[in-house]
Amino acid sequence: MLEALREALERPWRPLSRPALAAWLAFYALFLLYALVAHGGYLFIDNVNLVVHEAGHALFGWFGETLGLMGGTLFQLLVPLLLATYFFFQRQTAATAFCSFFFFENFLPIATYMADARAQQLPLVSIGGGEDVEHDWFVMLSRVGLLQWDTRLALVVRLLGWAGMLATVGWLAWRARAAERS
Repeated sequence: MLEALREALERPWRPLSRPALAAWLAFYALFLLYALVAHGGYLFIDNVNLVVHEAGHALFGWFGETLGLMGGTLFQLLVPLLLATYFFFQRQTAATAFCSFFFFENFLPIATYMADARAQQLPLVSIGGGEDVEHDWFVMLSRVGLLQWDTRLALVVRLLGWAGMLATVGWLAWRARAAERS
């Protein structure tokens, strides 16, 4: 298994043409600007994130109440992370960057939801609806005694998301330039 891993990591990355790199960098720049202007508001990609989040509750709910509660956020992060890992081992530069970028973008809506734990102002969505919908982050932070830190923790999560998105764009540019030199 270690041999197969080493072989996969030694394979060269698929090249990315200059026009493709320029298009991807423009896309990321526009998306980052869009997210910045939204000031933590709802982004169009959050419609997809919400579906994945709710699917995570249903999937992880099979493993108990606690994992079911955390499952929304876990799955929301796990899906793009697993896709990024797959494309990393396939050595597909653009696809790895895209999935990594949206892994970190997920930190933004997670931070918004987390920051709402005490206030509970956001409209909640659940599979099947109903009156007994719980605020994930209220419950999770309450259980560990960190509810009063909801906004501070959310700020850290938001900053990690921004740092990760920017680092991913930097990696994409670096990877493309390194491929040009080889």
